[in-house]
Amino acid sequence: MGYVLNAATETDIDAVFANLIRLRAGGLVISGGQFFNSRSKQLAALALRHGVPTAFPYREFAAAGGRVSYGTSIVDAYRLAGVYSGRVLKGEKPADLLVQQATKVELVINLKTARTLGITIPLPLIGRADEVIE
Repeated sequence: MGYVLNAATETDIDAVFANLIRLRAGGLVISGGQFFNSRSKQLAALALRHGVPTAFPYREFAAAGGRVSYGTSIVDAYRLAGVYSGRVLKGEKPADLLVQQATKVELVINLKTARTLGITIPLPLIGRADEVIE
């Protein structure tokens, strides 16, 4: 069974993890967005402390101790935003700019966290990862 657990404040984050334990959730997928992006270390630490296997959208979460991330590069997204801003500042009309989206998706696996949680990552999945954190 799936659950949607929302968080908009620091207090909400603690309540979400308490609910996950109460619901005996088998895992958690954390979406992107500035609120969560700026709390990658906190979220990864809570997931590890509560033993909740968690998937994140950006590499930074896995590097902070999250189990796995799968998504586009936030650095590339910011770079594209900077390029667009530069083009507008040079006089191009925003309405004339084509919409762009990331074309590369990265899979980052944190094996240290997976081992701590008692999770075995299949070798074929490790082989497909863009990065493996030991």
